[in-house]
Amino acid sequence: MKPLTRPPRLAPGARVAVVAPSGPVPEERLHAGLDVLRGWDLDPVVAPHVLDRHAAFDYLAGTDADRAADLQTAWCDPSVDAVLCARGGYGVQRMADLLDWEAMRAAGPKVLVGFSDITALHEAFATRLGLVTLHGPMAAGIDFLKNARAQEHLKATLFAPETVRVIASGGTPLAPGRARGVTLGGCLCLLAAEVGSPHARASARGGLLCLEDVGEETYRLDRYLTQLLRAGLLDGVRGILLGSWHACEPYERLRPMLADRLGGLGVPVVEDFGFGHCEGALTIPFGVTAELDADAGTLTLDAPALR
Repeated sequence: MKPLTRPPRLAPGARVAVVAPSGPVPEERLHAGLDVLRGWDLDPVVAPHVLDRHAAFDYLAGTDADRAADLQTAWCDPSVDAVLCARGGYGVQRMADLLDWEAMRAAGPKVLVGFSDITALHEAFATRLGLVTLHGPMAAGIDFLKNARAQEHLKATLFAPETVRVIASGGTPLAPGRARGVTLGGCLCLLAAEVGSPHARASARGGLLCLEDVGEETYRLDRYLTQLLRAGLLDGVRGILLGSWHACEPYERLRPMLADRLGGLGVPVVEDFGFGHCEGALTIPFGVTAELDADAGTLTLDAPALR
């Protein structure tokens, strides 16, 4: 697996578009997030359909076509330096095939930020555009709005990425050791759901795979991991970083399953790495070469996430 193209970092005054490719966005949280971005001396612009709600399916932020148009228009606007997702939920997979990937590739590299359902976009941006993306807090996310660590780590990654080349989580080894590879991953259930889709990678070979999830029972997480194993997606993976398992079963029940499913890979595995659906979530760049030290709980990037 080769490292991907790094987009330019942001500078004060940069214009950032906020889009909602998945679920509906609470208006008060959107405005709170915009205030945070303005406090960073950014110029946020809200895509036209961010506050929409689908007439038939209230778990979607508007129609598939409108959500896709918002994302594509923002990405192809030369005045926009970054696209920040407002929230996750569900819906990216419904609209991903409506995007004009050729037009988006021609628009050139810029920053994409999001997590959870945005995992499907991280995969698509890697395979279709060859771009580094940021698995990080979203503009209207409640954990982002209320947590200084989440805000500051994302801000540093966007404006001064050389200051966060070492991501120290305080995590502990589920399987000890060091490994080098290219970062990728996201929400486990989305990675499992993406298997066989047009935009997903067939393998994590040569990669450092980041996994997290929210609100899942242990047997379901077991099923997702087993699907990835049976599909060959984990063949040749170099190391694994486990993030948060918020609102899942107690970790003492979950941990033995993770050890059972991942221990046979013979690679370093670090747990509690502090990204995903958790308070103070760290921003993890996907598509960069890095070294994982499972014993120290660190991820050291070969180069800053953004250039």
